[in-house]
Amino acid sequence: MSQYFEIHTENPQKRLIQQAVDIINRGGVVVYPTDSSYAIGCHLGDKKAMDKIRVIRKLDKNHNFTLVCRDLSEISKYAIVDNVNYRLMKNLTPGPYTFILQATREVPKRLMNPKRKTIGMRVPDHPVCAALLEEFEQPLMSSTLILPGEDLPMTDPYQIRLQLEHMVDLIIDGGYCGHEATTVVNLVDGVPEVMRQGLGNMDWLTQH
Repeated sequence: MSQYFEIHTENPQKRLIQQAVDIINRGGVVVYPTDSSYAIGCHLGDKKAMDKIRVIRKLDKNHNFTLVCRDLSEISKYAIVDNVNYRLMKNLTPGPYTFILQATREVPKRLMNPKRKTIGMRVPDHPVCAALLEEFEQPLMSSTLILPGEDLPMTDPYQIRLQLEHMVDLIIDGGYCGHEATTVVNLVDGVPEVMRQGLGNMDWLTQH
C-alpha cells in the first residue's frame, strides 16, 4: 500500500518533502502535483520504476517521457539547445510548457524517442513540485497521470488514492490540480513548433 502525504501548497513541509525524496531514491514511484495536472514520476536511472509507470499507464515504447527540472540550469546536461531557444525557454519557465529537445548522451536511451533521440523537458510552476525538485537535486522522470481509457489527467487526490494506492509507492496530496495538459513546443529544428496547445499563454509565438 502506498504512503499518502498531505503537503501544503504554499508552505510545503520540509520533513515530508525529504521523506518523499527518500522514497524516490529507494526506487519508488510517486504521484505529485504540477501547475497543469497530477504527474507520475520516478528516479531517472531506475528502469524498474519506469517499467512500473509504463504498466500503470499502459504506455508503448514510443511514449515520450519528460524530465521535470527545478530550473533551466539542468537543461544543458540532458538536452541540446541554442541561445535563441534558450532565451525563449527562459521567458516561459517556470510554467506549463513541455519542450522537445535533442537529447544528450546523459539521457538513458530508454527515455528517448527511439527514432528522433529527443526528450521532453519541463520546469513547472508549483510550490510542492518545486520543493520536491529542490530537495531531489536532479530531474524527475515523469509522465502525466492519465489512466488507460481516459482522455484527461486525474485531478482529485482522494480518487487517485482509491485507484492507485496498491500500484504506486507515494501519493502527494497537493489539493485539486487542473486537468489541462501542458503546451508542447518542439525546438529540435531550431524553429519553435507547437505540437499540442494546452495551458500557457501563446503570445510569445507571434513575437518569436
